[in-house]
Amino acid sequence: MNDMQPSALPTFDFEDVKAAHDRIKGRVVNTPTLKSITLSQLSGAEVFLKFENLQFTAAYKERGALNALLLMDESKRKAGVIAASAGNHAQGLAYNARNLGIPATIVMPSTTPMVKVEQTRGHGAEIVIFGSSYDEAYAHAMTLAEQRGLTYIHAFDDPHVAAGQGTVAVEMLEAVPDLDRLIIPIGGGGLFSGMATAARAIRPEIKMTGVQAALYPSMYGRLTGKTVTAGGDTLAEGIAVRNPSEFTAAIIQKHMDEILLVTEAQLEGAVSLLLQIEKTVVEGAGAAGLAALLGNKEKFKGEKVGLVLCGGNIDTRLLANVLLRDLARSGRLARLRLHLRDQPGALYNVVRQFADHEVNIIEIYHQRVFTNLPAKGLITDIECEAKDREQLEGLIADLNKSGYDVRQAVTGPHFQKRAVKGAREAF
Repeated sequence: MNDMQPSALPTFDFEDVKAAHDRIKGRVVNTPTLKSITLSQLSGAEVFLKFENLQFTAAYKERGALNALLLMDESKRKAGVIAASAGNHAQGLAYNARNLGIPATIVMPSTTPMVKVEQTRGHGAEIVIFGSSYDEAYAHAMTLAEQRGLTYIHAFDDPHVAAGQGTVAVEMLEAVPDLDRLIIPIGGGGLFSGMATAARAIRPEIKMTGVQAALYPSMYGRLTGKTVTAGGDTLAEGIAVRNPSEFTAAIIQKHMDEILLVTEAQLEGAVSLLLQIEKTVVEGAGAAGLAALLGNKEKFKGEKVGLVLCGGNIDTRLLANVLLRDLARSGRLARLRLHLRDQPGALYNVVRQFADHEVNIIEIYHQRVFTNLPAKGLITDIECEAKDREQLEGLIADLNKSGYDVRQAVTGPHFQKRAVKGAREAF
């Protein structure tokens, strides 16, 4: 592991979290911590969810931002604050700054989901779009802070912010004092460092598991000494941080039991499950804890586990895409491509088999021109809906027996396969 130098870093302990808890109490929502019976059955653990997506700005980030703002002196408040954020810290800071009468400027990378940009602007902040990553936005924000005399409020590299985030753990352990483990998403590390500091002070034996998107394993690499690459389009943009701070890394190193990595498919599945089972909307980062739990069931079996649904700001189009992709992976939604002879009754004979298997046809596409088939051949794509994978596979098997060349397209190259081999890719 990398060596840290705690003496050179800001002091931070449970007293800071307790003070923040008293300071922001009544100004943020004490969100419910509820047991999920269905997720407990699915995972083999006793699962408790902390619904931080029910904050006014739909994310826990309000806590740290508010604590930092309340600790500012009057002269700095008048000058204003600035931050770089992919969205949730931006909204939390803008919302609370407006309530306190403090001017706020937010620098956001161009990759930020539009829903987060517009919601942040709606809270009265000046929005500056700059760069294609958090790090580029951060560098520009620091330049603006110096030019305009603004106070920079960091999303995670700030003990006041981390203290505010730690109040999540205080509330969880007030609601469920005997939790065995907390599973917490890690981007820059502010949430984990604050929660771990509080949880270990309240319940020393509690286990602490961090979660990162596999595309952005920066803290994992830093604390394990492994060489990693961070980059790419992740559903969990809220924890897509290439360069975590030494301040949070030192605290995480002190308290963590492990850091787990989750794939994009696991994140998508967790977002979909939370909507289907808990009827709650979460963004990719908010679903990371559940993704790690379901991806490592044996590790957590029998434990009383607390998960933080840390944010719910997901673009509606992206959410729809995630849900449809999950249906495709589960075998409930599919597109079948068949080669037919261009003659009367050809399509009827195929459609009849769909009816025999009670598979619903959603759309049919015919292609006669842009194909390398003989002139009397055509390609037919049929989008269909089945009740489960077995029903779909039964249809595919019968189509193959009838001599049709059937190919199934699902959600991309990783999931594409010839239907004759069976659609057996499970999430």
